[in-house]
Amino acid sequence: MLVRDRLRELLILAVRELSSDLGDFEPEIEIPSSREHGHYATNAAMMLARTLKQKPRDIASRLVSCIEKRNPDFIEKIEVAGPGFVNFFIYPDAFTAMLPYIVASDRDYGKSNLGNGRYVQVEFVSANPTGPLHIGHGRGAATGDSIARILEACGYRVQREYYINDTGKQMEILGRSLYLRYLEALGKEIEFPEDHYKGQYMKDLAAELLGHKGDTLLGLPESEAVSFCAQYAGNRILEGIKKDLEDFRVTFDEWFSEKGLHEGGKVEQTIEFLRGRGHIYEKDGALWFRSTAFGDEKDRVVVRSNGATTYFAADIAYHWNKFMRGFDTVIDIWGADHHGYVARMKAAVEALGYDSEQLRIVLVQLVNLLRGGQPVAMSTRAGEFVTLREVMDEVGVDAARYIFLTRRSDSHLDFDLEVAKQQSNENPVYYVQYAHARLCSLFEVARERGFSAENDKVPNLSLLREQQELDLIRLLGEYPHVVASSAIFLEPHRIPYYLHELVSEFHSYYNHHRILGDDTELALARLYLARALRVVIRNALELIGVSAPERM
Repeated sequence: MLVRDRLRELLILAVRELSSDLGDFEPEIEIPSSREHGHYATNAAMMLARTLKQKPRDIASRLVSCIEKRNPDFIEKIEVAGPGFVNFFIYPDAFTAMLPYIVASDRDYGKSNLGNGRYVQVEFVSANPTGPLHIGHGRGAATGDSIARILEACGYRVQREYYINDTGKQMEILGRSLYLRYLEALGKEIEFPEDHYKGQYMKDLAAELLGHKGDTLLGLPESEAVSFCAQYAGNRILEGIKKDLEDFRVTFDEWFSEKGLHEGGKVEQTIEFLRGRGHIYEKDGALWFRSTAFGDEKDRVVVRSNGATTYFAADIAYHWNKFMRGFDTVIDIWGADHHGYVARMKAAVEALGYDSEQLRIVLVQLVNLLRGGQPVAMSTRAGEFVTLREVMDEVGVDAARYIFLTRRSDSHLDFDLEVAKQQSNENPVYYVQYAHARLCSLFEVARERGFSAENDKVPNLSLLREQQELDLIRLLGEYPHVVASSAIFLEPHRIPYYLHELVSEFHSYYNHHRILGDDTELALARLYLARALRVVIRNALELIGVSAPERM
């Protein structure tokens, strides 16, 4: 059993002993920044002070007494510190005893039943099929897919979904954009509107269309030609999006069409359902959703005075459809520019009869693309942007996925193309992958020297007494907690953060200690630690869709 888990069990028992009303209390356990404060600490006493109406230090002393009377054999010392922290000092053998569990668990190490089979949908990317995916979509793809992988590792049933915005004004503009480029390819003079889709990809589509259809579209009424072009462009662009995502190691269980909602009458049904519950009213010839009743700053239009439904109306219908499919939790990955949409969407979920907490929204901030520290010039007006495909082709999928996750999703990210290609410690994915390759190389050398280090026999782990060894093992024991907290808070960046800390410790340890030294028993013990390290690095990289190479 892992040290953190053993501590947690003891703390829960101690808290219940203080008061039977605290049965659902979950103590927080952290690693102190200084070794002087122990291997682990908890602020449980300070968290309980208001409830128990006692001084935190008094509560802390009582917690210590409750724990000590159980004589836990893995705890060397417990002390109360500061305003009421409880610090735990752990015997080295308790840490080294975790290694056989890690090695035996292998690919299952870090997995849990936290989700208990609950059904979760993760909807992400969902870019309009009006152009190729750009670098910002790539960050959303890496975030959404990693969240899905982490949730699955924690025992949730996960469905990945892409919402295709294949109706509305943007599709009409797409069709007209292609039609104008098609006319241009036929030698016609055109005037291209400012609000239409620019970029070389539209000219490429026009040339492709001309090759398939010749000048036959000229024989159609313009409205029919534009409609045909909208469908043609939407389908071809979506094919490209699917290929880009597949190559980015992102797959979806469902590609959900917005057009299907409208054609099936689901938007109107949703509006009538909300009207029947008293959440829709008429004003100035339009229909409004009473979202202020659920905490939104103002009510929202769902049907305009001209009879057209709004995007918001379709989004409500779409989310109703999600919950009708039986998901316990719905997770949306949105661009940060949609932050103002969160309150109204949660209001809609509540109006539909669900708990607003069943909808969780993760915002993904913009990516600042750099080359050698200098911004890469892009112009939305001119239709010039860096596509995800270009980034993948230049730096590779591993580097792109990893770097996208090196900061919180709601923080701006600087992505330097030159750094992403470097084979140096400046490149975060190279730094981690090199550690895995170094470990694999270590075992090749060990086999050449006759060490049988990859069998089921557990060596004498009590020989692992160097401080760096114990620090490494403690970090290895933290991995399941990192995975679980990543799932709870929907924060996949915690995995690269953890990997960087673990790998930094390993590189330092490797540079300061001989693993394959003259002492055979010590070498076998250190190789066993290396096995556990290899397991954790590989498992963690898999959670974020990054490969763990054996050679570099």
